[in-house]
Amino acid sequence: MINIDNIRADFPILNRQVNGKPLVYFDNAATSQTPQQVIDVIVDYYSNYNANIHRGVHTLSQEATDLYEDARLKIQQHFNAKHSYEILLTSGTTHGINLVANGFTSLLDAHDEVIVSALEHHSNIVPWQMLCERTGATLKVIPMTTDGELIMNAYEALLSERTKLVFVNHISNALGTINPIETIIQKAHEVGAAVLIDGAQSCPHIKPDVQALDVDFYVASAHKMCGPTGVGVLYGKEEWLDKLPPYQGGGEMIDQVSFEKTTYAGLPHKFEAGTPNICGGIAFGAAVDYMNAIGFDAISRYEHELLEYATAQLLEIEGLEIIGPKDLKNKTSVISFNLKDIHPYDVGTILDKMGIAVRTGHHCAQPIMDFFNIPGTVRASFAFYNTKAEIDALISGVKKAKMMLS
Repeated sequence: MINIDNIRADFPILNRQVNGKPLVYFDNAATSQTPQQVIDVIVDYYSNYNANIHRGVHTLSQEATDLYEDARLKIQQHFNAKHSYEILLTSGTTHGINLVANGFTSLLDAHDEVIVSALEHHSNIVPWQMLCERTGATLKVIPMTTDGELIMNAYEALLSERTKLVFVNHISNALGTINPIETIIQKAHEVGAAVLIDGAQSCPHIKPDVQALDVDFYVASAHKMCGPTGVGVLYGKEEWLDKLPPYQGGGEMIDQVSFEKTTYAGLPHKFEAGTPNICGGIAFGAAVDYMNAIGFDAISRYEHELLEYATAQLLEIEGLEIIGPKDLKNKTSVISFNLKDIHPYDVGTILDKMGIAVRTGHHCAQPIMDFFNIPGTVRASFAFYNTKAEIDALISGVKKAKMMLS
């Protein structure tokens, strides 16, 4: 059961005003807000433990190392990875995707194929295009329906012995569609392909079990999970991480260095070159603790209530169209919508004047907008610290925008 008053008290930014109005923050799909418990960890690190990690013999270094590696263990347990060294701390989801894409350069050739979906973020498209340009492999796309859901029989038809890698997001950032990743993973494995799942939009709402999913790679970002920006996670099965070459060269990722030859460290350090975002990693662990203390079942139930409430209220506005799944069971707490004959940017600007933060544009998912032949959408994305009263404010704002712009 969500105690919304207690939870909102944890987020100091929710007390501020924007343009003289109480802040209503509905841009959670881009970046979630940070609770005081995580902010305190960040302050504590720089106040008491700020030192470089690993190999240091002095006390501060050892203490910082322990905190950082404890965070790795928390993240391992959260995702239910088999080994802590299968958890690579990155700068975010995009970093993790590029690490895998770069590694597959040595594993693909011109006879191979990579499959992505029509629902992807640009960071889930461009690295694979670059990989195919380097290797000569072919990029294939799982098509989607006008309800913003993947056509699964078309996906199965794309699979063959030439398929080496399948990449889909767990949840669409633009539409909120929950993809059937269990089936996608199973079908890919039947032809011997590896699977990378982008969990950037799913991890704020659900708790993925990478072993139960049997997924080969899974990526996510802390800043969408009440943590800081600039840090994320790449989970990879040990056997796959052993196959991939290092992504970057530098300190920390080496075993022995000479001018004649360098040998590389074992997992996870092989992929963690240079000084990491130490404070960010520690704070990521604190954010995972915070969300688990609330409970992901409770978070999911409450956010679904917000989704149902907002959907019903928005659909009462004449001329408003919601883009994406009609069946809310296949959707998380994201609503992309447009007002007829009104540009989404103009709607977002008026909402901002009322203190309501939404995202407008193509949401780094331009192929989706091209599919629907629209310039973009207004996207309202809800988190467990939002309220129905804030949704009422959104409804009033959208009605005002419609009146002013029609």
